[in-house]
Amino acid sequence: MAEKLLKFVSLGPASPDKRKAAERRRDFGEIYRDFKPTQAAAQASRCSQCGVPFCQVHCPLSNNIPDWLKLAAEGRLEEAYEISSATNTFPEICGRICPQDRLCEGNCVIEQAGHGAVTIGAVERHITDTAWEKGWVQPVRPRQELPQSVGIVGSGPAGLAAAEQLRRQGYQVTVYDRHDRFGGLLIYGIPNFKLDKAIVARRIQHLQDAGIFFRGGIDIGRDMSLMDLRQQHDAVLIATGVYKARDIAAPGSGLAGIMPALSYLTASNRRGLGDQVQDQGGNLDAAGKNVVVIGGGDTAMDCVRTAVRQGARSVKCLYRRDRQNMPGSQREVAHAEEEGVEFVWQAAPEAFLDDGAGNVKVVRAHRIHLGLPDATGRQTPRVIENSHFHIEADLVIKALGFDPEDLPQAFDVPQLSVSKWGTIRIEHKTMMSSIPGVFAAGDIVRGASLVVWAIRDGRDAATAMAQYLAKAERIAKAAE
Repeated sequence: MAEKLLKFVSLGPASPDKRKAAERRRDFGEIYRDFKPTQAAAQASRCSQCGVPFCQVHCPLSNNIPDWLKLAAEGRLEEAYEISSATNTFPEICGRICPQDRLCEGNCVIEQAGHGAVTIGAVERHITDTAWEKGWVQPVRPRQELPQSVGIVGSGPAGLAAAEQLRRQGYQVTVYDRHDRFGGLLIYGIPNFKLDKAIVARRIQHLQDAGIFFRGGIDIGRDMSLMDLRQQHDAVLIATGVYKARDIAAPGSGLAGIMPALSYLTASNRRGLGDQVQDQGGNLDAAGKNVVVIGGGDTAMDCVRTAVRQGARSVKCLYRRDRQNMPGSQREVAHAEEEGVEFVWQAAPEAFLDDGAGNVKVVRAHRIHLGLPDATGRQTPRVIENSHFHIEADLVIKALGFDPEDLPQAFDVPQLSVSKWGTIRIEHKTMMSSIPGVFAAGDIVRGASLVVWAIRDGRDAATAMAQYLAKAERIAKAAE
């Protein structure tokens, strides 16, 4: 089968067909069409099967990418899926939303050699979508049922990944979430044009079929205390994520029409799911408005592209650094530009001006000069004096990142130790918090990060919890 590989010298990088910008501006459908089997095999055949696979090294899950690319090139898709799913709990999700241009594809050896990266994410999506279509994805069937139970707080990617791994080993797993649907950020934070909600719902059903219990509408701290939950289960995992929006310290930031990104995206996603949404004075819909989004991460890209689809009159993204220094995916920026978003680089808000009735009307901004690199290596933004200018805005969306909620207070557990940033402090070898038997994983430990890192943390937490539960079982048996 060697003739099916190393085709990067004769074949260039290719992605599935992308819907025209004018078409996709009108709906929330995914923008990429499905890879044809011959296209996926051809793209997989470009892999150089290098001795040190930097794609795998730079994948948070250490996915065996060269192995499943080889199998895909040979048409052995069922085996490719088995290899892919061995390290990744949700490959159909990562294939759609991972910033591959910053991770696996950005570090592809043939990309560095000038041949263009293998489009790994598209092949991963094709493999997994084919596996679902063919019925190869089957619910976990543990070899034996274990009596110990685990409670997981939060049904985002970290919580779901941990739940699946623990159930695989036979533990009784219950996932608690304060929302009525499960999936966390995957359901309410990420727009349909990146991740169709049917994909998430299918995976949740798959986990339920495996014997995992889900309880929605349970707000820990309000409906039950964390310590009550700890008494009900042999171990508990906190995987709540971080959802407290960072604010802007600028005059006028409290005006009507200035919204946090997650409130805006959640309202849009709920509408897409058929829910009735109270619009807070019309501030959760961009139709007919001049929209300004402040921020340069992937959440900001989700907001600008959502506003376009809602029929905004104009959409501008205000970011204090330049394109090369923005944290979001360059691929997402390109999609946004195709769809008509205007980027205002090296600019930051100075104040928000109202229309005389308490509604935002203008963003007063100033220009930014990028100075010397800071400790992280990124150039430091410096305000250019007397450089202010005005941008008309009927709706301003703040996409400045997220901080943790005050969990010790929210959960009524003052003994829960947190870092100076408010994230839960854990012993990293055991992933246990300051409360015995209570573990934590995902963004609530790491800080706001990528879905793929949350999956990795959830899988690691499941391993640590299984070791804890096995040890507790041995001690209990010895005491009998």
